Amino acid sequence: MNLFWIIPFFLLQGSEAFLIKNARFKLCLQASPINRDLLLEDCNPESDFQDWSWHGDSLVNRGTQSCLSTSGADRVQTSLCASTGYTSWDCSNSLLSPLSTSQSYLVANRKGVALSEVTGPKAQWQDAVDRSVCEEKSASAGHSRYFPLALTSPQVYEHTAGNATLPLGMDQEQLEELLWFFRREDPSTWNYSILALSLATFILGLVLLTINIVRNRKRKTMSREAVPTSLQAEVDAKKALIPVQEYSPTEPQTQELVPQDQRAGEVVVQWKDGTVTSLYTDVSEEAI
Repeated sequence: MNLFWIIPFFLLQGSEAFLIKNARFKLCLQASPINRDLLLEDCNPESDFQDWSWHGDSLVNRGTQSCLSTSGADRVQTSLCASTGYTSWDCSNSLLSPLSTSQSYLVANRKGVALSEVTGPKAQWQDAVDRSVCEEKSASAGHSRYFPLALTSPQVYEHTAGNATLPLGMDQEQLEELLWFFRREDPSTWNYSILALSLATFILGLVLLTINIVRNRKRKTMSREAVPTSLQAEVDAKKALIPVQEYSPTEPQTQELVPQDQRAGEVVVQWKDGTVTSLYTDVSEEAI
């Protein structure tokens, strides 16, 4: 809940700059980056040299960090904010006039800007959304008045009587909640806790990395040992398929074939000396 009120405060710091556009020519006031001259150019919100902001009664250019000032009777230029040519400006009804005189106003012409007694559209200055630059001064004054007070004082500054709302639409309770956020206890304990948590996370990451490296090494070692085992098993399987005695056509036959003239039904015996005889010799009927 606190962040919803903290963020607008810091965003408001960077949103003070605005464009100064002439109501007659619809061109924006631009500080020259090479000299002190002021130009009227097409409005470009991205250009820092067209961004102006109220600091008290002075208009400061963001690009040159110089202030809008007068030189002579009717010449307007930029100069260092601490220089002798620095002039504060009054803003009323979209008219800008030096505080040193109320008889002349900042007026746009085709050559640039100058001081004149004209109060028509040429002397009226607006922001990018056609609001008077005087409203920007009021908003800047209110912010610069209450923002430092909100950070330094626990009391609510009552600028009006009654139950008036504070800047940014905050009531007293919301402002006190914001003050509590800025004025709470020393955050050293929280910082040390985050540091310890970061260190523990770093150590845990190292442990997990070490475990992963060790497991990868074991896995590689096991895979290397499994390869020779599988190769040996394959060799053994091939040996089992090879016959005990292979036939070689170059080797002479150790046994002779049975004689081709063997008769049917005759029993033949081959002796150790290689002779082959018939087991039963048929005797002819004539011999009997």
